[in-house]
Amino acid sequence: MEKSAPCRLIVIGGHTRSIGKTQLVCDLIAALRGAHWLAGKITQYGHGVCAQNGENCDCAPTDHVAALDWENRFAPLTTASSDSARFLLAGAESAFWLRTKQGYLAEGMPLLRQALAAPPRTGTSGGEAQNVIIESNSLLQFVKPSLYVTVLDAARPDFKDSARQMLDRSDIFLFRRGPESRDSAPAPWLKLPARLVRETPSLLQREGEPVPEPLLERVKQILLSPAGIKI
Repeated sequence: MEKSAPCRLIVIGGHTRSIGKTQLVCDLIAALRGAHWLAGKITQYGHGVCAQNGENCDCAPTDHVAALDWENRFAPLTTASSDSARFLLAGAESAFWLRTKQGYLAEGMPLLRQALAAPPRTGTSGGEAQNVIIESNSLLQFVKPSLYVTVLDAARPDFKDSARQMLDRSDIFLFRRGPESRDSAPAPWLKLPARLVRETPSLLQREGEPVPEPLLERVKQILLSPAGIKI
């Protein structure tokens, strides 16, 4: 299938759940509202659990392999809303949630390309290259983004396979708790390769703190650069 039009693409991943990946997406959107963000989240689900409601759905292997839903910006939005709704609350112009069965992201890619090709879902005129920010690890199987940030928490020992496989693709490690620089020793359980620790910039952003200035400046530079990412 033909790839999407060129865009600037920021991807936010992380080694496990509930470590502030969604919050980092929201923080970047809120800090750079003038970028007119198209924001999205990609979730892979399995083991009989439907990502839409978190309860057993007894899905057959070939049923709802992939689905993409747009958030309704006219619906009441709160911080307790879905993650993709929080993107709108932070200031994104459009937000979507792409769900696929575990291992079936390839089947969801056409839906993602359609979403990127869709006209703006607001009153803006569009016409310029899109600035896209997506929460996902697995998307890196299909595209090299403008920037890939991996969120890590030294207090959380579980580690997704998808995140570990993409560690060497990280442009920045952002820690929620320890270490704040590449000279600090990461928690032993992380088992980060020594080369990555030395070569990958590491930043610290505790809960409630603003986006670290080096990350903010990196994203600003990307927003000023030509759009060249095709999905």
